[in-house]
Amino acid sequence: MELRAEIKKSADVLRKLGIPQVGQALILGTGLGKLIDEIEVERIIDYSSIPGFAIPTVETHDGRFVYGKLAGKDILAMDGRLHYYEGYSMKDITYPIYVLKEIGVDHLFVSNAAGNLNPSWSKGDLMLFDDHINLLPDN
Repeated sequence: MELRAEIKKSADVLRKLGIPQVGQALILGTGLGKLIDEIEVERIIDYSSIPGFAIPTVETHDGRFVYGKLAGKDILAMDGRLHYYEGYSMKDITYPIYVLKEIGVDHLFVSNAAGNLNPSWSKGDLMLFDDHINLLPDN
């Protein structure tokens, strides 16, 4: 099946499972994974229920969509994501982003656990990236 058709099929399944059009989404990795506990949950959908979605293998990544309210706003959160080091292709890793766009997400916040070389920073400090060094192959 052509990629565009796969994306549409996945988005249609999310809609049928009760995910409405929502303008903002979170991808919660290890860095802010506990934020999922702050969402007033209305619906949870496992990635395994969605065609085209791969399942994370990292222990702290549950592999599910969580829809509800966060600070009074509708939000769709991805509780876990895929990593290249898990053996997934770049298509697998980026596929959920295209599906999020297809269901109407305009604003996406992505979290992760990251480090830096500044000794004045402590574990758990928040950082905002404006660039990165990409060491992935074929980039």
